[in-house]
Amino acid sequence: MKSKPKKKNRDRKRRRERAASDPDLLILNLADLFRIVLLGFMMRGSRIKPQLVFALICALVLQIYASDPLFYESFDENFEGRWIVSENEEFKGVWKHAKSDGHDDHGLLVSEPAKKYAVVKELDQPVSLKDGTVVLQYEVRLQNGLECGGAYLKYLRPQEAGWVANEFDNESPYTIMFGPDKCGSTNKIHFILKHKNPKTGDFVEHHLKFPPSVPFDKLTHVYTAVITPDNHLHILIDGEEKKKANFLSSEDFEPPLIPPKTIPDPEDKKPEDWDERAKIPDPVATKPVDWDEDAPMEIEDEDAVKPEGWLDDEPEEIEDPEAAKPEDWDDEEDGEWEAPKIDNPKCEEAPGCGEWKRPLKRNPAYKGKWSAPLIDNPAYKGIWKPRDIPNPEYFELEKPNYEPIEAIGIDIWTMQDGILFDNILIADDEKVAASYRETTWKPKYDVEKEKEKVDEAAPGSGTLAGVQKKVFELLYKIADIPFLEAYKIKILDLIEKAETQPNLTLGILGSVVVVLFTILFRLLFGGKKPAAPVTPPAAPTETESAEKDTMEEKEEEENEEDKADGGAQRPRRRRA
Repeated sequence: MKSKPKKKNRDRKRRRERAASDPDLLILNLADLFRIVLLGFMMRGSRIKPQLVFALICALVLQIYASDPLFYESFDENFEGRWIVSENEEFKGVWKHAKSDGHDDHGLLVSEPAKKYAVVKELDQPVSLKDGTVVLQYEVRLQNGLECGGAYLKYLRPQEAGWVANEFDNESPYTIMFGPDKCGSTNKIHFILKHKNPKTGDFVEHHLKFPPSVPFDKLTHVYTAVITPDNHLHILIDGEEKKKANFLSSEDFEPPLIPPKTIPDPEDKKPEDWDERAKIPDPVATKPVDWDEDAPMEIEDEDAVKPEGWLDDEPEEIEDPEAAKPEDWDDEEDGEWEAPKIDNPKCEEAPGCGEWKRPLKRNPAYKGKWSAPLIDNPAYKGIWKPRDIPNPEYFELEKPNYEPIEAIGIDIWTMQDGILFDNILIADDEKVAASYRETTWKPKYDVEKEKEKVDEAAPGSGTLAGVQKKVFELLYKIADIPFLEAYKIKILDLIEKAETQPNLTLGILGSVVVVLFTILFRLLFGGKKPAAPVTPPAAPTETESAEKDTMEEKEEEENEEDKADGGAQRPRRRRA
């Protein structure tokens, strides 16, 4: 690998230049510090030593330098020449340096829909995750929404792992993948750690379990991942913690970083005589003599009486007296003309027309097919499972063996354009990340939020759309409730249907309420299986529409065949 010249971080340089160009500010800070120290020594009656003065000045300078991020990209300047666009032929998406809608602030823009995109930025110095806190943070705005695509970042391993910047793609080895991803039932803020198994040497993807959902709007959001020395991960959205996890907990990552001590023996086989049936038909039971398997389920009601005024001689339908044979009707070609049928108007005033028949009722003698009752199986041994053996790949771990980060890459496939990345930050201090959120993200978000309120309040803006938006926001918050984690996929499936069929929003909300009450009922009173969510009636699918068209075409073909055979085409009946 070619050696790279060491470059000073631009943000750090700017910070130093500001300090150098504003001596009044620096002097003021020093003066304040000296006053505090001097007051303390005066109270104690002590003298200030020159060495102490020098130490205080050094501490202040170190504090200024310590507040710098390890990496920061604002995209205020064009990214070309600093970020390397992949030359991989699969990644044809064009990146653009563009302004965020409604702002003068620039970002890195996904400019075309239905494309693959890849771009990478090599860091001046690798970032170690093994010592101290590391904060990964960036902003992204889904200006056209996100129906199917990703908006995540990849934090890449050193190039010795086998990747080249101008050939960067989805196979380039990374340490962490972090950010929004949404398509179908997938709706989450990804966090994936690639960790090396010390026993096998293989890198394994460990996915965060039950991650938070992607915000449902088109505003700028800031995503933060904080990795702390105590093996914890904190996921923040807009500065608010949405998920806390332990890297070494099997409850938080799948698969867990630490493999199980034992595994099922792959060589163990279930014995042929192993009986897993808890219940069996009673072998000594016999069908009762009076059991009639042939008795019908329904029989005529012998007690029924024909209603008075029933018109036995009147048909239910009659020929339309107003219908007339078309002038261009040709009996030889079209067959004998028949007037269309209509409902008999006399039947509307009477209890009924035509032949009266007794109604059916349930047969009290009906029992159906007989089967022997079930009894406890005396040979039941339980559900078989292979015996456990020591896991040859097991290892102990006090803390993850993180690979360093040497570059930041974006490789995504998306059906939407308008995705804008901005203010990518790596820091070793949570306060630094918080300060950048306040100065770079918060002002933009406040402007966008205020504009959104004005648009929703404007006449003709669509009150229903505003209601649906609030409903979706509520549903996503419900999906993130911790005790519903096991049902999150079902709830997200319902939300996905609501997004694709907005006219069903209220029905979807009702379905989620049913799911919630069902879950609460199960938790309070127990139960073997959770109830399936109630899905509201869906609009006809493309398949159903195609089947309907096929049936109509088939009817037309049958009519054509009737014509060819010389038969008469039956006119469609018209109902009154």
